[in-house]
Amino acid sequence: MRKRIMGLVAAIALMAGSAQAQNAFEQSGLVGKLEAPTIVTDPAKMPKVFKEAPALAELVKAGKLPPVDQRVGSEPMVIQPLRSIGTYGGIWRRGFLGPADGENGNRIRAGDKLLFWNDSGTEVAPQVAKGYAVSDDGKRTTLFLRKGMKWSDGAPFTADDFMFWFKEMYANKDLVPVPVPELSINGKVGRIEKIDETTVAFDFDEPYFLFARLMAGDTQIGGGQSRLQSDGRSFGPYAPAHYLRKYMATPANMEALTAEAKAAGYQNWVQYFRYKSDWRLNRDAPTLAAWKMVQPINGQIWLLERNPYYYVVDTAGNQLPYLDKVQLTLAENPEVINLRAIAGEYDYQERFIDLAKLPVFLENADRGGYKVRLDPGFNGSDSQIYINMSYRQDPEIRKWLQKVEFRRALALGIDRGQLNEAFWLGLGVISTSMPSKEIPESPGEDYRLRWATLDVKQANALLDSIGLTKKDREGFRLRTDNGERLRFQIDVAQTLTPTWPQQAEMIIQQWKAIGIYADTKLFERGLFYTRIRNDDHQLTIFSNNGSESLYLYPNPVLPVDPISSQGGAALAKWWASNGATGIGPEEPELLKAFDLLRSAGGLREAERTKVAQEIWKLAVDRVWTIGIVGLSPTYMGTRVVNAKLENVPERVCTSQHCRTPWSAWPQQWYFK
Repeated sequence: MRKRIMGLVAAIALMAGSAQAQNAFEQSGLVGKLEAPTIVTDPAKMPKVFKEAPALAELVKAGKLPPVDQRVGSEPMVIQPLRSIGTYGGIWRRGFLGPADGENGNRIRAGDKLLFWNDSGTEVAPQVAKGYAVSDDGKRTTLFLRKGMKWSDGAPFTADDFMFWFKEMYANKDLVPVPVPELSINGKVGRIEKIDETTVAFDFDEPYFLFARLMAGDTQIGGGQSRLQSDGRSFGPYAPAHYLRKYMATPANMEALTAEAKAAGYQNWVQYFRYKSDWRLNRDAPTLAAWKMVQPINGQIWLLERNPYYYVVDTAGNQLPYLDKVQLTLAENPEVINLRAIAGEYDYQERFIDLAKLPVFLENADRGGYKVRLDPGFNGSDSQIYINMSYRQDPEIRKWLQKVEFRRALALGIDRGQLNEAFWLGLGVISTSMPSKEIPESPGEDYRLRWATLDVKQANALLDSIGLTKKDREGFRLRTDNGERLRFQIDVAQTLTPTWPQQAEMIIQQWKAIGIYADTKLFERGLFYTRIRNDDHQLTIFSNNGSESLYLYPNPVLPVDPISSQGGAALAKWWASNGATGIGPEEPELLKAFDLLRSAGGLREAERTKVAQEIWKLAVDRVWTIGIVGLSPTYMGTRVVNAKLENVPERVCTSQHCRTPWSAWPQQWYFK
């Protein structure tokens, strides 16, 4: 068995690192076709009679729930399951890494997003909203909601939930001090208007043809049900007004609400409100998602159970989801998650799974009762070095990070072939950060290896040319201000790719040949992002997954999110505030890239694609990030799936905006 498995991996590797690498993956038999259930829109094919899970039927009999046809509303979303109508029951077992791993659950709840995507992640599809329309001038985007739709507690979901978020939550600077960048175009803030109970309009003073795609993407405006972050961000654009309004402070209730907050253990009403709105911690928080939290994230088991008011049914009229519960079990680190997956303890796990362990997964598949699926991404670099372009804690370090010659030298000093063999089984594609040539936004294959091949001689020449000529006895270059060794640090988060710390260590060893000294430090995810927000980091290693859809997730290319931009929080604040706060770019080319990005929102798709290509050309040539190896299944593209789990797609979109595992439509999975 092991000989056959290693032969399979070796066969894939024959074409690895070349333009044929994705074909090599596909020929392995582990990569299937992109597929998804069918969304039914023909009224003639809509079910006339609805059914439900047995446990819910018992509650209806007991008078504790209204009948299912009243719960799903008069315009439910209807899907034809991928292969077959399912049966009810079962628990989806999965792993997570604790309270800082909330994104794990956010992706499972992505059914509360207003709009979503087709199987390839290229076309916007309906979800919570049954449809949308964009005015001819691009200044108005209208959402059409589903009639009769309800929150998980049975309260109506209407346009009023949008207006509550916009006029009361979002407008309150105590709750949302950081504006949602997607609600502005060219610095001009948009507005939300209620047309009627099931129609909402987003109005802007300038054309904003991109807005609907942003609502479907991984953006703050596309986050589905609002969740308020302690860092000041608000994901929206709707919230359960009937539940949250009573926790909103007014002059009349401030004293009583503050007392209630302190009695509950919170310092003020803002902290209390955030808790009440947080589905991960508050069991009573209503939801539109397929499963509702019943056991919070801060324990050993994070448990979700079926939402009795979920708005999606199959073509036979069965209310989804088929699975009763989702159980996430705490693991100490990604290595434990991989070991448990190998042992067959999970039913569907892609998060934290290590591609380098592919031979072990394949060898144990029969014993563990699972299948392995590979989903190659279209992003150019599963791992890339981010350079903090607004770092200012040390003027000497800042000086070098700002110089393009220095950044190019770092890029030329990396032996990507060695990294590919060590961490990708030789299966990845050596690349800059640019996306696959299959993506229209790609700038062209002549940018694939620009500043991305090992050239120690040229790297040393570049460093000498900018004045870093003096070295210590060990050959490391010296600072120009005090003569001490020039030292850099690569920050690494304990997160989705278990081998990032080892990758950073290998790069550090490779940089010795060009006289650059660096070390690396591993941070818990929450602390990692605290350093990002404060611009305390110099270099980081992370993925650029999602950047292949530049406008939906530009953060890996240009720093635009003040909370999570590894390319510079001060720059992102400048961007998000339209120059009112933060620090603008020193480099003319970086300013040009920002201007191009800002101009794109008002353009139609063909023009936006050309602008994206220009941004990519600048980003690759100026090396604001350093691509390493990509176009592989490394980043959440290695799936371990229970062999008895049905309706699981052979291949799914793994891009950031596709919100894997939601791109596999888990509401229609079922066990044989």
